[in-house]
Amino acid sequence: MRTVFVFPAGERAETVAALDRHLRQQRNPWTLDGNLYIDIDDEQAGHLFSDWDPEDVAILETAIGHHPTWAVQIDVSGRIDGIAEVHQMIALLLEYGGVVTDEYTTRPWTLPEILSEAVIDGLRYFDFRGYHRLNREHGRS
Repeated sequence: MRTVFVFPAGERAETVAALDRHLRQQRNPWTLDGNLYIDIDDEQAGHLFSDWDPEDVAILETAIGHHPTWAVQIDVSGRIDGIAEVHQMIALLLEYGGVVTDEYTTRPWTLPEILSEAVIDGLRYFDFRGYHRLNREHGRS
C-alpha cells in the first residue's frame, strides 16, 4: 500500500461530512471502489506523526501555519495505479484549501500545484514512477 495524508482547511466535522456525502453508507474506513481506504487519523487517539521525521512535521507546520492535530489518511491499493483515484479524493478534500503529502517527496502540495502538474525537484505529486526512476538513475533501490 501507498499512503498519502491530506490536511484539509476547515474543521474535522466538515471533512467527515464531505466524505459521508461522497462515499455513502460507509465509514471506518470509507472506501473508493475498494481501491482507496480513507480514514481520519489524529495525534491523540491515533498514530498521526508517529513515524514522521521531526523535520518533515516542521515543514508541514510551516506550509499550513500551525501544527495540525488530525489528517485524512488515504491508503492506496497496490492493485491499481491509483493516480486518478488519489487526485479525485484530493480535489474533494482540498476544495477549500489545505495541503497533502505523499511518500515520494518531503514537501506538502497544494491543489493548484497538483492540478497544474507542477514538477518540483524532478517529481510531480504522487509520482511513484518518477521516484523509482530517479532512484534507479542515482543507484538507490
